[in-house]
Amino acid sequence: MKKTKLLIGFIIILTVTNGYSQINYSIKLETGYLNYQFNTIQVDPGPNWKGYYLDGENGIDLNISNGFKYNEKLYAGLGIGFMNFEGVNGFSVFSDFVYLPLKTRLTPLINLKIGFCHIWNQYENGTGTALGEFMAGLNYRLTEKIDIYLKSGFLMTQQSLFIPIRLGVRF
Repeated sequence: MKKTKLLIGFIIILTVTNGYSQINYSIKLETGYLNYQFNTIQVDPGPNWKGYYLDGENGIDLNISNGFKYNEKLYAGLGIGFMNFEGVNGFSVFSDFVYLPLKTRLTPLINLKIGFCHIWNQYENGTGTALGEFMAGLNYRLTEKIDIYLKSGFLMTQQSLFIPIRLGVRF
């Protein structure tokens, strides 16, 4: 009985150690152009309506995300970002998930971001809404620790749909 417990304990330690050795801390820096498409809701204006949160403004943003890479294929992190929509400033806070299906130098990537966005627009104290982004692109492994990538997809926030084009580095 004692030998069995010792063997099970040894197997658990090896499993945890092996799993931990495949997890690496990682940082992502990225910038992007946000091409406005349309408002996702139609409003029947009332007396206090001051207009759509964003109405045709393209944007740019700068994001940083800190997280963990697992087995060179998965990345999960938390991030913050600065946004500017033709003079309307804002920020975002989000969770960031990336999947790289291949371990080759050049591989496709799939990215999902879910979070919150606040902008200081024409409404008093600005507006805050959910943020959802789904993107796909190409990842190039520059060195063992540094990747660069280009991606595009869909971003929904502030009751608007955008087509973002992003360039980033992960190290």
